[in-house]
Amino acid sequence: MPNVLDVIPEDLQEEVNAALTWFNAHKNTSFEVTGIVDPPAAATKGGDLRLVLCGGGVCRQETFQVSGSADRPTVRWLGVDHVKDSIGIAELDPPPGARKTWLADVVGQHDFTVLLFYRGFW
Repeated sequence: MPNVLDVIPEDLQEEVNAALTWFNAHKNTSFEVTGIVDPPAAATKGGDLRLVLCGGGVCRQETFQVSGSADRPTVRWLGVDHVKDSIGIAELDPPPGARKTWLADVVGQHDFTVLLFYRGFW
């Protein structure tokens, strides 16, 4: 089962920010990082970062390699390995932010709540 963190470790923050900035610029989107899957033990220049990106009602998992200096990072998008990245994906929690707050409110108002997760949509 993958280890999914919704808080990015401090030592990986620069690499994560560089990957997100690159992805949003190249895909003309405005995703946010809402998690990291199986984060490396420490910041490893050039190591793989599996990020959970959410925006516009969609969450997706993308893999990046970030190398170089903090002021001139080199980002390489590795895309998605659907076989590897789909294992345990349904176990991801709802992303933090508006949806998580909404979910907490709804759960408090009812005896039970049904959630539907379908192909990256909550």
